[in-house]
Amino acid sequence: MSLEFAKKQRFKLKKIERPIYVRNMDSSFNKEEPIEHTVEVNIYYQGHRERMEIDVIGDQKWSVILGIPWLACHNLEINWKTEEVRMMRCPEKYRKQWRPKQGKSGWQKQKEKETKEEVERKQKGKERKKEKTMNVKRVA
Repeated sequence: MSLEFAKKQRFKLKKIERPIYVRNMDSSFNKEEPIEHTVEVNIYYQGHRERMEIDVIGDQKWSVILGIPWLACHNLEINWKTEEVRMMRCPEKYRKQWRPKQGKSGWQKQKEKETKEEVERKQKGKERKKEKTMNVKRVA
């Protein structure tokens, strides 16, 4: 996805751990900066829907490109003369996630982080309550 399109659509950019340097079809490095962010999007097309992370790369002429791995996985039926695309052979198991497992996705990591922070917040609240209780002195 182009950075310009991601910003225009107000997608939340997620920083990735290591930059990914992109090569062009001729094996040369792309002139844009490396990929440093992804965005999480919902894809809807002809009754097909899935949630996926898309890499974001500098200013490009295009908005979004679904790459060869996605196309191969979904095994689309394309009529180049009529420009008709049919998703007749898309495997059910790939409707939710098509990428090979490379660890947890960004939204899973975010959810775990938020859960961990919530647990820590509750523990701190209990500790503060305990401190307040312990500091109360009985006056006779």
